[in-house]
Amino acid sequence: MTILSGTARIAGITGWPVSHSRSPRLHGFWLERYGIDGAYLPLPIEPAHFPAAIRGLMLSGFAGVNVTIPHKLAAFAACDEVDPSARRAGAVNTMVFRDGRIIGSNTDGWGFLQNLRANGIDPATGPALILGAGGAARAVAAALQDLGVRVTVANRTRTRAEALAHELPGLSVVDWQARDHALRDNALLVNTTSLGMAGHPPVEIDLDRAASGLTVAEIVYVPLETPLLAAAHTRGIRCVEGLGMLLYQAVPGFRAWFGRDPTVDEALARFVAADLLPA
Repeated sequence: MTILSGTARIAGITGWPVSHSRSPRLHGFWLERYGIDGAYLPLPIEPAHFPAAIRGLMLSGFAGVNVTIPHKLAAFAACDEVDPSARRAGAVNTMVFRDGRIIGSNTDGWGFLQNLRANGIDPATGPALILGAGGAARAVAAALQDLGVRVTVANRTRTRAEALAHELPGLSVVDWQARDHALRDNALLVNTTSLGMAGHPPVEIDLDRAASGLTVAEIVYVPLETPLLAAAHTRGIRCVEGLGMLLYQAVPGFRAWFGRDPTVDEALARFVAADLLPA
């Protein structure tokens, strides 16, 4: 039983809705593991109320918040200061409240890279083909580019991919219909689209055209094994599930809010994954 004191550290995650988030379960595991006097709460905030609500949380003594859909761009605008990770990603997913100021960062790209490394993959090897051109694609692409990796993007709407390439100079764009052909020139395939998520159709890509040594990575974690990962497994292609990205992206925020550098390990992964499995 957790009993908070009057000096408890409080953080949380805001979105609209936010009931789907596994972050409270994840941070709650760490809080209990380290015996920290604190709490991490789900905070549903309507978009129209977001700027005022964030300031209210800061004035109420919160240490900070994570931010999920649809607030990541609004969070960027609400910050008094954003670090290079947020500026490169064009969005904020982690807010730290300090001395009356809101400091924003984006840990998605860092979490993605850490997940690759934890699975024995050197993300700097490259080159990489990213499917999708949304916020997650931008964070992943920027993180890979910062390592010197050549990155190509294929998106169902080419104009969105071209807009992303304009924001991240050096990014290449290929037509969605050419993704099979582009696959053979890359060492890493990253799916950042909704394709393959529970309730969505699968990604259609011909993995038989993959170059030797390809790694296939997902950033979604429901289901843990997407149809794309299942297809890669049957071909003996190295796979990286999306759950690890969720776990690693949470580390910097927890450190900032609760003063402890948390460990991502198998026990944590099992605990969070248990909430993803069908009843």
